[in-house]
Amino acid sequence: MTTSASTPAFQPDRHCVGIGRRALLQLRASLERDAAPHVASMLQEAGFAGGDEVYQALVAWCREEYGVERPAELDARYLGEAVSRFFAELGWGRLTVRQLGSAVLALDSSNWAEAGDEGGSEFPSCHLSCGLLADVFGRIADGLAAVMEVECRSRSDVRCRFLVGAPETLAAIYERMAQGLSYAEALGS
Repeated sequence: MTTSASTPAFQPDRHCVGIGRRALLQLRASLERDAAPHVASMLQEAGFAGGDEVYQALVAWCREEYGVERPAELDARYLGEAVSRFFAELGWGRLTVRQLGSAVLALDSSNWAEAGDEGGSEFPSCHLSCGLLADVFGRIADGLAAVMEVECRSRSDVRCRFLVGAPETLAAIYERMAQGLSYAEALGS
């Protein structure tokens, strides 16, 4: 559905608030400076806590844009497009959603808002996004989902890549990566 001059663009209303990208990046930088060992878990928890509100905004948006009551009702061919458009309209960035193997989705973005363009991070650092996306995708799947970022623009990768899957699936991938495999090798691809 396209919007016309008389129809306002999607408004996330009471579910979400806007925050500037610089504020988000500064929050992470301040936490990394002052609470280094706990930054990832603190931001993941905050993201997870906000997942319900973002999911409710996604529900309203899918109703308006696609005429479905819940995102899970979308044909699988359109879910990736819907998620990408939704997060882009919220200002997070455009996502490309693709299946990796039978049990993992990859969410790729070359303009994800939480990633800093400066590079220099040793590890992927979109921690808030991991928590947020885990909660949203868990609600879409009506179960538990885990998210692990394996590529990040903050460490000079060309994109941010988030893996989405069942917690036990991502735990097994993480264990293989801890033994020295790349995530692609850990996935068996």
